[in-house]
Amino acid sequence: MKPLRIGFGLLLAAVMSTAAASAQELQKLSIVIFGKPSLGAFLPPVIKAQKLDEKNGLSIDFEERPPDAYTAQFNSGEFQVGGSAALLTVGLADLRGVKVTYLFNLFDYWGTVVTSRPDIKSVKDLEGKDLAAAKGTTNYVMFDWFARQLGVDTSKLSVVNTATPGLVGYALADRATAVQLWEPAYAALHAKKPDIRTLDLKIQESWQKATGSRSIPYLGVAAHLDWAQKHKDLIPKLYAAYKEAGEWTVAHPDEAAKLIMPKGNDADHKAIANLIRAKERLGMNIRAAADVGKEIKSVYAAGKSIAFLPSMPSDATIYRGPVQ
Repeated sequence: MKPLRIGFGLLLAAVMSTAAASAQELQKLSIVIFGKPSLGAFLPPVIKAQKLDEKNGLSIDFEERPPDAYTAQFNSGEFQVGGSAALLTVGLADLRGVKVTYLFNLFDYWGTVVTSRPDIKSVKDLEGKDLAAAKGTTNYVMFDWFARQLGVDTSKLSVVNTATPGLVGYALADRATAVQLWEPAYAALHAKKPDIRTLDLKIQESWQKATGSRSIPYLGVAAHLDWAQKHKDLIPKLYAAYKEAGEWTVAHPDEAAKLIMPKGNDADHKAIANLIRAKERLGMNIRAAADVGKEIKSVYAAGKSIAFLPSMPSDATIYRGPVQ
Protein backbone atom coordinates (compact mmCIF):
# COMPACT_ATOMS: atom_id res chain seq x y z
CA MET A 1 0.00 0.00 0.00
CA LYS A 2 2.80 2.37 0.86
CA PRO A 3 4.29 2.55 -2.67
CA LEU A 4 0.77 3.13 -4.04
CA ARG A 5 0.22 6.05 -1.66
CA ILE A 6 3.56 7.53 -2.62
CA GLY A 7 2.75 7.15 -6.31
CA PHE A 8 -0.66 8.76 -5.88
CA GLY A 9 0.90 11.60 -3.90
CA LEU A 10 3.47 12.25 -6.60
CA LEU A 11 0.74 12.21 -9.26
CA LEU A 12 -1.39 14.65 -7.29
CA ALA A 13 1.58 16.93 -6.73
CA ALA A 14 2.37 16.86 -10.43
CA VAL A 15 -1.23 17.75 -11.35
CA MET A 16 -1.30 20.62 -8.84
CA SER A 17 2.06 21.85 -10.06
CA THR A 18 0.86 21.82 -13.68
CA ALA A 19 -2.33 23.69 -12.74
CA ALA A 20 -0.35 26.30 -10.81
CA ALA A 21 2.06 26.72 -13.71
CA SER A 22 -0.85 27.13 -16.14
CA ALA A 23 -2.42 29.77 -13.91
CA GLN A 24 0.88 31.63 -13.71
CA GLU A 25 1.21 31.57 -17.49
CA LEU A 26 -2.01 33.59 -17.96
CA GLN A 27 -1.20 37.18 -18.85
CA LYS A 28 -3.24 39.60 -16.74
CA LEU A 29 -4.93 42.38 -18.66
CA SER A 30 -7.21 45.17 -17.43
CA ILE A 31 -9.66 46.62 -19.96
CA VAL A 32 -12.02 49.53 -19.36
CA ILE A 33 -15.47 49.33 -20.98
CA PHE A 34 -18.78 51.20 -20.82
CA GLY A 35 -21.30 49.90 -18.30
CA LYS A 36 -24.37 47.93 -19.40
CA PRO A 37 -26.30 48.32 -21.59
CA SER A 38 -23.74 49.12 -24.25
CA LEU A 39 -22.04 47.47 -27.21
CA GLY A 40 -18.74 47.64 -25.36
CA ALA A 41 -20.27 45.47 -22.61
CA PHE A 42 -21.82 43.03 -25.11
CA LEU A 43 -19.05 40.47 -25.55
CA PRO A 44 -17.06 40.70 -22.27
CA PRO A 45 -19.58 38.63 -20.24
CA VAL A 46 -19.44 35.94 -22.92
CA ILE A 47 -15.64 35.98 -22.84
CA LYS A 48 -15.64 35.51 -19.07
CA ALA A 49 -18.46 32.93 -18.88
CA GLN A 50 -16.93 30.78 -21.63
CA LYS A 51 -13.40 31.39 -20.28
CA LEU A 52 -12.25 32.46 -23.73
CA ASP A 53 -9.65 34.75 -22.20
CA GLU A 54 -8.07 31.84 -20.33
CA LYS A 55 -8.30 29.65 -23.41
CA ASN A 56 -6.16 32.21 -25.20
CA GLY A 57 -3.64 32.65 -22.40
CA LEU A 58 -5.13 35.77 -20.82
CA SER A 59 -6.81 36.69 -17.57
CA ILE A 60 -8.90 39.76 -18.42
CA ASP A 61 -10.40 42.07 -15.84
CA PHE A 62 -13.17 44.11 -17.49
CA GLU A 63 -13.76 47.36 -15.58
CA GLU A 64 -17.08 49.11 -16.28
CA ARG A 65 -17.23 52.91 -16.31
CA PRO A 66 -19.77 55.54 -17.44
CA PRO A 67 -18.78 57.26 -20.74
CA ASP A 68 -17.15 60.37 -19.26
CA ALA A 69 -15.09 58.37 -16.77
CA TYR A 70 -14.17 55.88 -19.50
CA THR A 71 -12.80 58.63 -21.73
CA ALA A 72 -10.92 60.35 -18.91
CA GLN A 73 -9.36 57.18 -17.53
CA PHE A 74 -8.44 55.74 -20.92
CA ASN A 75 -7.03 58.96 -22.35
CA SER A 76 -5.02 59.60 -19.18
CA GLY A 77 -3.40 56.17 -19.45
CA GLU A 78 -4.91 54.87 -16.22
CA PHE A 79 -6.22 52.09 -18.46
CA GLN A 80 -3.96 51.18 -21.35
CA VAL A 81 -6.62 49.22 -23.23
CA GLY A 82 -10.21 50.28 -23.93
CA GLY A 83 -12.97 47.95 -25.09
CA SER A 84 -15.57 50.64 -25.83
CA ALA A 85 -13.40 52.51 -28.30
CA ALA A 86 -15.62 54.58 -30.57
CA LEU A 87 -13.60 55.29 -33.68
CA LEU A 88 -14.19 59.04 -33.86
CA THR A 89 -13.27 59.33 -30.18
CA VAL A 90 -10.00 57.55 -30.93
CA GLY A 91 -9.34 59.99 -33.77
CA LEU A 92 -10.13 62.99 -31.57
CA ALA A 93 -7.83 61.73 -28.82
CA ASP A 94 -5.01 61.44 -31.35
CA LEU A 95 -5.53 65.01 -32.52
CA ARG A 96 -5.36 66.16 -28.90
CA GLY A 97 -1.98 64.52 -28.45
CA VAL A 98 -3.02 61.18 -26.90
CA LYS A 99 -1.14 58.50 -28.83
CA VAL A 100 -3.65 55.69 -29.24
CA THR A 101 -4.31 53.07 -31.88
CA TYR A 102 -7.44 51.19 -32.95
CA LEU A 103 -6.52 47.51 -32.70
CA PHE A 104 -9.60 45.88 -34.17
CA ASN A 105 -13.22 46.60 -34.94
CA LEU A 106 -16.11 44.90 -33.12
CA PHE A 107 -19.25 46.61 -34.40
CA ASP A 108 -20.17 48.66 -37.44
CA TYR A 109 -22.35 51.74 -37.08
CA TRP A 110 -26.08 51.58 -36.64
CA GLY A 111 -28.28 54.21 -35.06
CA THR A 112 -31.83 55.41 -35.41
CA VAL A 113 -34.35 58.03 -34.40
CA VAL A 114 -37.61 56.97 -32.75
CA THR A 115 -40.84 58.89 -32.24
CA SER A 116 -44.40 58.41 -31.05
CA ARG A 117 -45.65 61.61 -32.69
CA PRO A 118 -47.88 60.89 -35.73
CA ASP A 119 -46.97 64.17 -37.47
CA ILE A 120 -43.26 63.26 -37.66
CA LYS A 121 -42.80 61.24 -40.84
CA SER A 122 -39.11 61.79 -41.57
CA VAL A 123 -35.94 63.19 -39.99
CA LYS A 124 -36.50 66.38 -42.00
CA ASP A 125 -39.71 66.95 -39.99
CA LEU A 126 -37.58 67.35 -36.85
CA GLU A 127 -36.28 70.77 -37.90
CA GLY A 128 -37.50 73.22 -35.27
CA LYS A 129 -38.47 70.38 -32.93
CA ASP A 130 -36.80 68.92 -29.84
CA LEU A 131 -34.66 65.80 -30.11
CA ALA A 132 -33.37 63.94 -27.05
CA ALA A 133 -29.84 62.66 -27.66
CA ALA A 134 -26.49 61.98 -26.08
CA LYS A 135 -24.88 64.74 -28.11
CA GLY A 136 -21.30 64.03 -27.05
CA THR A 137 -21.27 60.46 -28.35
CA THR A 138 -19.80 59.20 -31.59
CA ASN A 139 -23.19 57.71 -32.45
CA TYR A 140 -24.79 61.15 -32.40
CA VAL A 141 -21.97 62.62 -34.48
CA MET A 142 -22.53 59.93 -37.11
CA PHE A 143 -26.29 60.57 -36.97
CA ASP A 144 -25.53 64.25 -37.63
CA TRP A 145 -23.61 63.26 -40.76
CA PHE A 146 -26.35 60.92 -42.03
CA ALA A 147 -29.07 63.48 -41.34
CA ARG A 148 -27.20 66.05 -43.42
CA GLN A 149 -27.02 63.59 -46.30
CA LEU A 150 -30.83 63.60 -46.25
CA GLY A 151 -30.91 67.39 -46.50
CA VAL A 152 -31.58 68.07 -42.83
CA ASP A 153 -30.25 71.33 -41.38
CA THR A 154 -29.09 69.85 -38.07
CA SER A 155 -28.49 73.33 -36.63
CA LYS A 156 -32.30 73.64 -36.54
CA LEU A 157 -32.67 70.62 -34.23
CA SER A 158 -33.30 71.60 -30.62
CA VAL A 159 -31.17 68.92 -28.97
CA VAL A 160 -32.01 67.96 -25.39
CA ASN A 161 -28.67 66.55 -24.29
CA THR A 162 -28.88 63.65 -21.86
CA ALA A 163 -26.72 60.77 -20.66
CA THR A 164 -26.94 57.55 -22.67
CA PRO A 165 -28.95 55.57 -20.05
CA GLY A 166 -31.64 58.29 -20.06
CA LEU A 167 -32.53 57.92 -23.74
CA VAL A 168 -34.89 54.96 -23.27
CA GLY A 169 -36.70 56.83 -20.48
CA TYR A 170 -37.23 59.84 -22.74
CA ALA A 171 -38.74 57.63 -25.43
CA LEU A 172 -40.98 55.69 -23.03
CA ALA A 173 -42.31 58.87 -21.43
CA ASP A 174 -42.64 60.69 -24.79
CA ARG A 175 -40.79 63.63 -23.24
CA ALA A 176 -39.36 64.81 -26.56
CA THR A 177 -40.57 64.87 -30.14
CA ALA A 178 -38.02 62.18 -31.01
CA VAL A 179 -35.06 60.35 -29.51
CA GLN A 180 -31.78 59.41 -31.19
CA LEU A 181 -30.38 56.13 -29.86
CA TRP A 182 -28.73 52.87 -30.88
CA GLU A 183 -28.30 49.27 -29.80
CA PRO A 184 -28.75 47.62 -27.37
CA ALA A 185 -30.93 50.47 -26.03
CA TYR A 186 -33.21 50.26 -29.09
CA ALA A 187 -33.89 46.56 -28.49
CA ALA A 188 -34.72 47.23 -24.84
CA LEU A 189 -37.00 50.12 -25.83
CA HIS A 190 -38.78 48.16 -28.55
CA ALA A 191 -39.48 45.32 -26.11
CA LYS A 192 -41.24 47.79 -23.79
CA LYS A 193 -42.91 49.92 -26.47
CA PRO A 194 -43.27 47.85 -29.68
CA ASP A 195 -45.47 50.45 -31.40
CA ILE A 196 -42.79 53.14 -31.41
CA ARG A 197 -41.78 54.22 -34.91
CA THR A 198 -38.29 54.54 -36.38
CA LEU A 199 -37.30 57.20 -38.90
CA ASP A 200 -35.28 55.90 -41.82
CA LEU A 201 -31.76 57.35 -41.95
CA LYS A 202 -30.89 55.46 -45.16
CA ILE A 203 -27.58 54.49 -43.60
CA GLN A 204 -26.31 51.95 -46.10
CA GLU A 205 -27.55 53.89 -49.11
CA SER A 206 -25.93 57.17 -48.06
CA TRP A 207 -22.66 55.56 -46.94
CA GLN A 208 -22.21 53.57 -50.12
CA LYS A 209 -22.96 56.64 -52.22
CA ALA A 210 -20.36 58.69 -50.32
CA THR A 211 -17.61 56.09 -49.88
CA GLY A 212 -18.26 53.15 -52.18
CA SER A 213 -18.35 50.80 -49.19
CA ARG A 214 -21.07 49.32 -46.99
CA SER A 215 -18.78 48.83 -43.97
CA ILE A 216 -18.84 51.58 -41.33
CA PRO A 217 -16.30 50.78 -38.57
CA TYR A 218 -17.69 52.22 -35.37
CA LEU A 219 -16.65 50.60 -32.10
CA GLY A 220 -13.83 48.28 -31.15
CA VAL A 221 -10.79 47.78 -28.97
CA ALA A 222 -8.06 50.43 -28.78
CA ALA A 223 -4.85 50.79 -26.84
CA HIS A 224 -2.20 53.35 -26.09
CA LEU A 225 0.40 53.18 -28.83
CA ASP A 226 3.33 52.46 -26.54
CA TRP A 227 1.38 49.61 -24.90
CA ALA A 228 0.60 48.10 -28.30
CA GLN A 229 4.26 48.27 -29.31
CA LYS A 230 5.39 46.58 -26.08
CA HIS A 231 2.69 43.89 -26.06
CA LYS A 232 2.43 42.78 -29.67
CA ASP A 233 2.27 39.18 -28.46
CA LEU A 234 -0.91 39.81 -26.45
CA ILE A 235 -2.92 41.46 -29.22
CA PRO A 236 -3.58 38.27 -31.27
CA LYS A 237 -4.67 36.53 -28.05
CA LEU A 238 -7.05 39.38 -27.25
CA TYR A 239 -8.41 39.38 -30.79
CA ALA A 240 -8.96 35.61 -30.66
CA ALA A 241 -10.91 35.89 -27.39
CA TYR A 242 -13.25 38.52 -28.87
CA LYS A 243 -13.56 36.71 -32.20
CA GLU A 244 -14.52 33.44 -30.52
CA ALA A 245 -16.97 35.26 -28.25
CA GLY A 246 -18.64 36.81 -31.29
CA GLU A 247 -18.93 33.46 -33.04
CA TRP A 248 -20.33 31.80 -29.91
CA THR A 249 -22.84 34.62 -29.42
CA VAL A 250 -24.17 34.35 -32.97
CA ALA A 251 -24.44 30.55 -32.63
CA HIS A 252 -26.16 30.68 -29.20
CA PRO A 253 -28.30 33.86 -29.13
CA ASP A 254 -30.66 32.73 -26.36
CA GLU A 255 -27.88 31.63 -24.03
CA ALA A 256 -25.81 34.72 -24.84
CA ALA A 257 -28.71 37.05 -24.05
CA LYS A 258 -28.84 35.78 -20.46
CA LEU A 259 -25.12 36.44 -20.05
CA ILE A 260 -25.29 39.88 -21.64
CA MET A 261 -28.27 40.97 -19.50
CA PRO A 262 -28.07 38.82 -16.37
CA LYS A 263 -30.57 40.94 -14.39
CA GLY A 264 -33.10 41.12 -17.22
CA ASN A 265 -36.46 39.38 -17.39
CA ASP A 266 -37.69 37.01 -20.09
CA ALA A 267 -38.79 39.90 -22.31
CA ASP A 268 -35.36 41.54 -22.01
CA HIS A 269 -33.60 38.29 -22.87
CA LYS A 270 -35.87 37.76 -25.87
CA ALA A 271 -35.12 41.30 -27.08
CA ILE A 272 -31.36 40.77 -26.86
CA ALA A 273 -31.59 37.36 -28.55
CA ASN A 274 -33.61 38.92 -31.37
CA LEU A 275 -31.04 41.69 -31.64
CA ILE A 276 -28.28 39.11 -32.08
CA ARG A 277 -30.32 37.53 -34.86
CA ALA A 278 -30.94 40.97 -36.43
CA LYS A 279 -27.46 41.16 -37.88
CA GLU A 280 -27.84 44.54 -39.58
CA ARG A 281 -28.88 46.37 -36.39
CA LEU A 282 -26.24 44.68 -34.24
CA GLY A 283 -23.58 45.21 -36.88
CA MET A 284 -21.08 42.78 -35.40
CA ASN A 285 -18.03 42.90 -37.66
CA ILE A 286 -14.89 41.73 -35.87
CA ARG A 287 -12.03 42.72 -38.15
CA ALA A 288 -8.44 43.83 -37.78
CA ALA A 289 -8.15 47.61 -38.09
CA ALA A 290 -5.68 47.20 -40.95
CA ASP A 291 -8.29 45.21 -42.90
CA VAL A 292 -10.74 48.13 -42.79
CA GLY A 293 -8.20 50.95 -42.97
CA LYS A 294 -9.86 52.59 -45.98
CA GLU A 295 -13.25 52.54 -44.27
CA ILE A 296 -11.75 53.96 -41.05
CA LYS A 297 -10.39 56.91 -42.99
CA SER A 298 -13.84 57.42 -44.51
CA VAL A 299 -15.30 57.62 -40.98
CA TYR A 300 -12.62 60.17 -40.07
CA ALA A 301 -13.48 62.16 -43.19
CA ALA A 302 -17.16 62.15 -42.22
CA GLY A 303 -16.26 63.46 -38.76
CA LYS A 304 -14.07 66.14 -40.29
CA SER A 305 -16.78 67.21 -42.75
CA ILE A 306 -19.09 68.20 -39.89
CA ALA A 307 -16.26 69.78 -37.84
CA PHE A 308 -16.20 67.12 -35.12
CA LEU A 309 -12.60 66.41 -36.08
CA PRO A 310 -10.49 69.51 -36.81
CA SER A 311 -8.26 67.52 -39.17
CA MET A 312 -7.55 63.95 -40.21
CA PRO A 313 -6.04 61.75 -37.44
CA SER A 314 -2.66 60.16 -38.01
CA ASP A 315 -2.16 56.79 -39.70
CA ALA A 316 -0.81 55.50 -36.38
CA THR A 317 -4.39 55.31 -35.09
CA ILE A 318 -4.90 52.32 -37.40
CA TYR A 319 -2.97 49.39 -35.94
CA ARG A 320 -0.96 47.62 -38.63
CA GLY A 321 0.58 44.84 -36.57
CA PRO A 322 -0.62 41.21 -36.67
CA VAL A 323 -3.83 40.38 -34.82
CA GLN A 324 -4.14 36.75 -35.89
